[in-house]
Amino acid sequence: MGNIVAIVGRPNVGKSTLFNRLTQTRRAIVNETAGTTRDRQYGKSEWSGHEFSVIDTGGWVNNSSDTFEQEIKRQVQLAINEADVILFLVDVQCGITDLDFEVAQLLKKTNKPVILVTNKSDTFEWQYQAAEFYKLGMGDPFLVSSINGLGTGDLLDKLVSFLKPQVEEDTEENLPRFAIVGRPNAGKSSLVNSFLDEERNIVTEIPGTTRDSIYTRFNKFGFDFYLVDTAGIRKKAKVEEDLEYYSIVRSIRAIENSDVCILMIDATRGLESQDLNIFSIIQKNKKGIVVCVNKWDLIENKDPNSTKKVEAYIRERMSPFTDFPIIFISALTRQRIFKVLESAVKVYENKNKKIPTARLNEYLLPLIQNFPPPALKGKYIKIKYVTQLPDTQVPTFIFFANLPQYIKEPYRRFLENKIRSQWNFTGTPIQLFFRKK
Repeated sequence: MGNIVAIVGRPNVGKSTLFNRLTQTRRAIVNETAGTTRDRQYGKSEWSGHEFSVIDTGGWVNNSSDTFEQEIKRQVQLAINEADVILFLVDVQCGITDLDFEVAQLLKKTNKPVILVTNKSDTFEWQYQAAEFYKLGMGDPFLVSSINGLGTGDLLDKLVSFLKPQVEEDTEENLPRFAIVGRPNAGKSSLVNSFLDEERNIVTEIPGTTRDSIYTRFNKFGFDFYLVDTAGIRKKAKVEEDLEYYSIVRSIRAIENSDVCILMIDATRGLESQDLNIFSIIQKNKKGIVVCVNKWDLIENKDPNSTKKVEAYIRERMSPFTDFPIIFISALTRQRIFKVLESAVKVYENKNKKIPTARLNEYLLPLIQNFPPPALKGKYIKIKYVTQLPDTQVPTFIFFANLPQYIKEPYRRFLENKIRSQWNFTGTPIQLFFRKK
C-alpha cells in the first residue's frame, strides 16, 4: 500500500484547491460556497521521486444547519484514520477560528505526523499574520498559496520527509474504469457502498448529494478496476446552482474517461426522458453500457413476467441499439449487485475483443454473396473482403468494396446484426466503415 496524505480543515480554507494543485488535476470542485466538498476525493501526486495518494475531505463543522454535517465529519475521521501524513489547512487571511481549535484538538489525538499549512498566503507580508497560529500548538506553520503555488515546494519537501519507503507496485493506469451514471437519487452512491461493503460515499434522500466524480479502486473477488461514482445528471433547465452545473460537467467527463458505463434507472420512477438523454451521451462517446434497474425490491405486485415486460419496454425506448445487459437490482438489499460487476467486466472484454481476419471473411463473404447490397442505378456492389482495425476505442470493421458510396444504412445494420449474432459484442457499440478497393 502506498503512502496516503489527507488534507483536513474547516470549510472554505482551500482544501480542494490544494488537492488540485498537488494532484495537478481539476478533479475537485472549487467554489466560494462553504461545504462544496462532501465525500472523500482521492488523487495521485509525486514529488522528488516519491509517489503518494492525496485525500481531499469535506470541511469540519459543528452545530450547523447543514444536513450533511454528521456524514462529512465521519468522512473526515475516516480520512484521518487512513492517512500516513495529515495536512492541517487554515486560512491566514481569516485568522484563527473556534473550528480551527476543534480540528487541532482532534488531530492531537492521532499519533500521525501533522503539518500546519497556512493557506492564502498570496504575498510574504502574510508571514507576520501567520505567527498567531502557533496558538494551535501544531508546530511551525508553512505559508502557501494553493491558487498560485507559492510555498508548495517547501511544503512538499517537508511532507516527503515523513513518507515511508516506497514499495514497487504494478501500474494502475491501465485498469478498466466503470462509471456509474444516472439521474439524481437513482442509488448510484448506495451501489458503490454496497460493492465496497463500507460507507465510502455519503448517501441521503436529498437529490444532488454527490457533487464530485469519486474514483474508488475495487480489488476483490478476482476483480480489479476503478469504480467512478458520479453526480446525478439533470435537465439543463432544472440546473439552478453553479455547483450542480460543475458536478454535471464532471459526470459527463467521467463518462468520457470511462470504459463501461453502468446506467442506473430508478424502478419507482420508471424510464424517463433524462435516462434516454444520458443513454445518448454514452452512445455518442462510444462507451460500453450495462443498464441497472435499481430499487426493484420496492415494486409491489410483481409477477414472473414483470422483468420481461420492463426489459422489453426499455429496449424499445432505447432502440435501435438494444444489445446490452439489463439487470434488476436493489443496492440497499444487495440483490444481484455482483451480477452488475460480472456484466460490466464482460462488456469490457467484448469491447476489446479481436476477431481474426480469416474468421471474419470465412463467415461474412458467403453471407454477403447470398444477400448482396441492393444495386443502385444499375450498378452492382461487390464487397471483396473485411478486416477488423487494431487498437480502436470500440470494435471497428472495414469492408472493402468496388462502390462503397452506394451502400446504405439498412444494409450496414444488416451486417452489424450478423456480426453480433455470430460473435458476442453485448453491451459495446461496434463501427462499420466501407472503403473503395
